[in-house]
Amino acid sequence: MNASSDMPLMIDVAAAREIAVAQITPVRGVQDVPLHAAPGRTCARDVIATSAMPFFTNSAMDGFALRHADLAGAGTLLPVAGTVAAGVAGTSLPPGAALRIFTGAPLPLGADTVVALEDTSEAGGPVRIDVMRDIGANLRLAGSDQPLGACLVARGARIAPRHVGLLAANGITRVAVTRRPRVVVLSTGDELAASGAPRAGGQIHDANRPMLLALAQVAGCEAVDGGMMPDDVDPLSQRLAELCASADLVLSSGGVSMGGRDPLRPAFVRAGGEIAGWRVAVKPGKPVMFGRLGGTAFTGLPGNPMAAFVGFHLFVAPQIDRLAGAKPLPFARWSGTAASTWQHRPGRQEIVPVRCLGADGTGLPLLERLGKGVSATLFPLAAADGLAVIPAASEGIAMGEPVDWHPFRHEG
Repeated sequence: MNASSDMPLMIDVAAAREIAVAQITPVRGVQDVPLHAAPGRTCARDVIATSAMPFFTNSAMDGFALRHADLAGAGTLLPVAGTVAAGVAGTSLPPGAALRIFTGAPLPLGADTVVALEDTSEAGGPVRIDVMRDIGANLRLAGSDQPLGACLVARGARIAPRHVGLLAANGITRVAVTRRPRVVVLSTGDELAASGAPRAGGQIHDANRPMLLALAQVAGCEAVDGGMMPDDVDPLSQRLAELCASADLVLSSGGVSMGGRDPLRPAFVRAGGEIAGWRVAVKPGKPVMFGRLGGTAFTGLPGNPMAAFVGFHLFVAPQIDRLAGAKPLPFARWSGTAASTWQHRPGRQEIVPVRCLGADGTGLPLLERLGKGVSATLFPLAAADGLAVIPAASEGIAMGEPVDWHPFRHEG
């Protein structure tokens, strides 16, 4: 496809996501980072357990460690021969006695059962066992949670705080992660006022570049500001070539539609780029473009801010996952319920901001649609909890019907 091709048919969203990801070559390079720097990064190699856990058999409760054979039934009295605290190993249980034990403390030699504190009575002398338990009760056996050789974190997994806890528990202090993808963000448009400059008549502030830089950073990238360019093919072509020479992914907003002042496609082709797809059957954000320039992937998003925001979540987020070596996650994989009737004209899949009003009778989030479907405003997103999907063939969603949505709280 080139800039002079006839107008292509619109691509459906699923096919467009496949085209977007197909432009990506995962980054090379591995970094060894401390655990505190690992969250959000992609694990570069399987992390294998060198020990089973727990490391030793220990008490799951505060109570008394004893030999089950010393119990004659409920009401048995046993002298208390001492105390075993967490971190103290090598204690032995005297014959016919019990030892007070705290949660996590190693099981004393000779003991085979722990009776929980609430199942006993004690008045300064022997402990009375009020409730009989089976042999082995209230014990966490060595190796019962995690076997030797278990995969703690798999290659390609996005490292989360729960992984950090598991690695730390295994005594691991550093982890190999893939290099952060380098994503350059560029804005185009004669109507854009320079950052910090007063806005002249007819100009607007550039919202897209700061927003897209923030989204890329939250997604775990090295986000690089590529600046602004006017609607002029020749300088834009040169700038695209420069940016693509040092990036894993170049992301632009604006100038990608079919108007006479939309220079992105001809500039991209003039720079040597190959367009893999253009125009997606989605609202907002139809004029999206995917391609490659040399060894660098390129995605051109629309200039309208809401459309750029939606385009990032639909197409750029899976590209970044792929860059980092992770498996791209489906968009809107969570279920909710429409809190009212949502109007829709069949033809394009529509992405709308929604606010969660609570839960319906089945426990699913009850979603209120926000805004009026205007792609030039970000205002509804300020109050939104996520984005919901209206299928392309739908004639509308009735109150109480199920909807798929993407909660913002699950990002990163």
